[in-house]
Amino acid sequence: MKIEVHSPTIRRKEMDAVLTVLVEEKIGPGEQSQRLVQKAKENLHFDYALALRSPAIALTLALRSFGEFNDSSWRPGAVVSALSPLYYERAILDAGWMPIYCDVDVQTALISTDTFKKAIENCPHELKPYCVILHETLGFMPAHSFFDEISIPVIEDCSLSMGGRLDEATAGSFGHLSILGLEERDFLTAGGGALLFAAERRNGSVLKSFDALPPEYGLPDMNAAMALVQMREAARNSEKCAEIARLYTDAALRGGRHKLITMPHNFEYNNYAFPLILESGMKDTVAWANKKGIAVELAFGGTLAGTGVVNRGLCPAAESLALRTALFPLYPRLSADSAQKVARLIQTLP
Repeated sequence: MKIEVHSPTIRRKEMDAVLTVLVEEKIGPGEQSQRLVQKAKENLHFDYALALRSPAIALTLALRSFGEFNDSSWRPGAVVSALSPLYYERAILDAGWMPIYCDVDVQTALISTDTFKKAIENCPHELKPYCVILHETLGFMPAHSFFDEISIPVIEDCSLSMGGRLDEATAGSFGHLSILGLEERDFLTAGGGALLFAAERRNGSVLKSFDALPPEYGLPDMNAAMALVQMREAARNSEKCAEIARLYTDAALRGGRHKLITMPHNFEYNNYAFPLILESGMKDTVAWANKKGIAVELAFGGTLAGTGVVNRGLCPAAESLALRTALFPLYPRLSADSAQKVARLIQTLP
């Protein structure tokens, strides 16, 4: 049986939690959503949160929280990494904003101070950069200096980085507003939904203006029940992935050809994923992996750059990474035997 790149974290506890919701016939937004918000508040230390049906809704509401812009001479712009998820573009447009695409540092795969400044300098005159939507790509976080030097509000997307830390600060604590997605390939694999939260009271009060949203915007209890279990188990799951990642890292260093993504020295990674920046072609890597019964995929295939939304040549570093960064199987339920097979593959990559 092929070892897949991704696998949702579904064990007996998650099944029992969802089954309980089904038996009680309370599958829409309700008590489980409220319990999830409370647990997330204990873990992430925010002031206020909304439990929503999707990250796209969360992002649109986050942008609308800045208010209306009635000056017809310009439009508000949101600076986004070219390696952000594809849905960002639609959510930004739905909010009445325009995306400002920003290149990344080729070693970190993240927006840097330099690439941010360049994106601002090249911004069309009819757009006013009003915020940064920081997608913490593959769970990686920028250095403290980035947050210190950015002069406009930050919407932090910690959907992949939850549990990561910069010194004593946790992922999700740096933004004016933050989004924690609960989709199938997020850190919490609850199959859908998101939390939109504010670390500080002044920003939390803005979110309270959305309290009267129709129930169709709310997080269903089925998804909330699964996310609640996964949030309780997050530290244990991260440690299991850390053990596997150490095995892979050793294999990559022994192989010696392909590069690891660079992380700040004071960053504690949650081990969401194991990417390698390839020196050889992706086609050869996939073919070699298929022979071994292991799935490998482009790490950034579903991003703005990877899908061709960003005009060719605008963000060259992101384009390069989108073509040659491979993602290998890494998740809590990966068996020790399977992890050893993937490690051998990594060490012998062409």
